[in-house]
Amino acid sequence: MTPVSSPSPHGQSSLRTVQVLGGGNAGSSAHVRSLASGLVARGVRVTVCAPVEADHLYDFTGAGAEHVHVPRSSDPASVAALRAACADADLVHAHGLHASFRAVLALSGRRTPLVVTWHDRAYAEGARAHLVRLLERRVVKGASVVLARRTGARDARLAAVALPGPRRGVEHDDPDRLRPKVRAELGATGRPLLIAVGSLERHRGYDVLLDASRAWRRLDPVPLVVIAGEGELRGALQRRIEDEGLPVRLIGRRDDVSELLAASDIALLPSRWESRSVLAQEALHARVPLVASGVGGIPELVGDAAELVPYGDPEALADAVVRLLGDPERRELLKERGVRQAATWPTEDETVAQVLSVYDELTQPRPMI
Repeated sequence: MTPVSSPSPHGQSSLRTVQVLGGGNAGSSAHVRSLASGLVARGVRVTVCAPVEADHLYDFTGAGAEHVHVPRSSDPASVAALRAACADADLVHAHGLHASFRAVLALSGRRTPLVVTWHDRAYAEGARAHLVRLLERRVVKGASVVLARRTGARDARLAAVALPGPRRGVEHDDPDRLRPKVRAELGATGRPLLIAVGSLERHRGYDVLLDASRAWRRLDPVPLVVIAGEGELRGALQRRIEDEGLPVRLIGRRDDVSELLAASDIALLPSRWESRSVLAQEALHARVPLVASGVGGIPELVGDAAELVPYGDPEALADAVVRLLGDPERRELLKERGVRQAATWPTEDETVAQVLSVYDELTQPRPMI
């Protein structure tokens, strides 16, 4: 049976939490939407502080939460808006490094408990890497509990993050219904479709993916690689695609990833680092074979239900895809293993219950000794 928060942790009114989002990570945004829905169903009042674009995409208000627009910036005005939103909160839960840093600034001088979830590792190079480490130290010093895989916090715990179920009407009992339409839209009729999803940033490994795609040009028919996402590397990646004649399309940020996956033959995850990758979870749920870098939390997450290759090795990535495209029995085996592996992951309900137990621990009054 799912634990339910006490109607009044403080003996006066229901627990009020503020969820703080930076708005730049699809995994954390989907998790907060799921968390907000589960908390509201248990009588918890939830306010989500995030850019207005995030509410449009993830519909926090539709989950029963109040939405307060707070820009992603850490300028004084944004911090002041966040501080006002947290004025009567019993607990604040921040998601991601930059959102957590703003929450620490906003709660300065207050005794409001702060829970921090780091959904992924913050990557940076050069001088910016030093700044990221400084931000991390400031956050772990100010947080009551950090939910993450790797941290120097005084109270760090490993928290499972479930993949939220689809909110849009994907008809799973007829998975081929939209497949021809999506493939035609992408230009993949009569050829294999490979999909990668994620921000166009260096740590995603898209340079390695483009290197690997050279080998696929010799196949007949030539597979089409589609990358859904936006970011600072779009210009550089597009120039490479055009200059080298690579079978790759950049299609920008999409909110129909479930449909894209259902239409694809193989999902690709060439990242330098991932924790509980949303794409990996969605691929296994959708019975789409996955080829991924064997880094971070990926091996534990997928078990034997995916083809794992070393990060930064385009030949290994290319060979794994070629083998899968030529081996329908192996693809079917990975699909079946994916379904079994996904059944071992925590459900949304279990994730909400675990997080709520942390909230209650931090907000329940302690007996005086």
